[in-house]
Amino acid sequence: MHTSHPPTCPPRSWRPQFLGLLTALTTALWANSTGATPHTIVVTDQTGQPAHPAVVSVLVDGTPARAAKGAQGQMAQRDKAFVPTLLVVQTGTPVSFPNFDTVRHHVYSFSPTKPFELKLYAGTPVAPVVFDRAGTATLGCNIHDRMLGYIHVVDTPYFGQTDAQGRVTLDLPEGSHRLRVWSPSMGEKRPGLAFPIDTRTRTTRVTLSP
Repeated sequence: MHTSHPPTCPPRSWRPQFLGLLTALTTALWANSTGATPHTIVVTDQTGQPAHPAVVSVLVDGTPARAAKGAQGQMAQRDKAFVPTLLVVQTGTPVSFPNFDTVRHHVYSFSPTKPFELKLYAGTPVAPVVFDRAGTATLGCNIHDRMLGYIHVVDTPYFGQTDAQGRVTLDLPEGSHRLRVWSPSMGEKRPGLAFPIDTRTRTTRVTLSP
């Protein structure tokens, strides 16, 4: 006798990676629809060392500032730390805050970009937090003072984070655009440093000033 089984969801430990893959796929589909090609941005600090982590975003005229319907982000708490430490989302993205620890957390942000508070909770709050303004929200926990995280919100679908070599590759439409780079060392009050970018060259190298 055949017994049907209900579909299963990805294990909890896979969900951050799954959501990251979904976001990357959505961005890639948008890029492909605009005739985009891969462009590598290399970011170094004033000493010539790779800048990591750093957020790279590219403003392209005519692209939507707000996230497409269905976009979502996740800032988990695991081992009494925010995972990831730095999350980048497009304006209008709802972000969930699942707690995978056995202790409760009290997540908050006093940042003008998105002040909010999720009082003592376990599991996942029912309603995600929508980040509807560009900028940086610094996160903390009222119970565990050492917990620190950042959500950086950008007005473009073209964004990413540098790897350990200070590199990130984005699919960008051909032309001249505006590049912006932000790192946690700049603090939440600075929007980042602006640079020109021209995709006729396949690599752009920028250096962050102090």
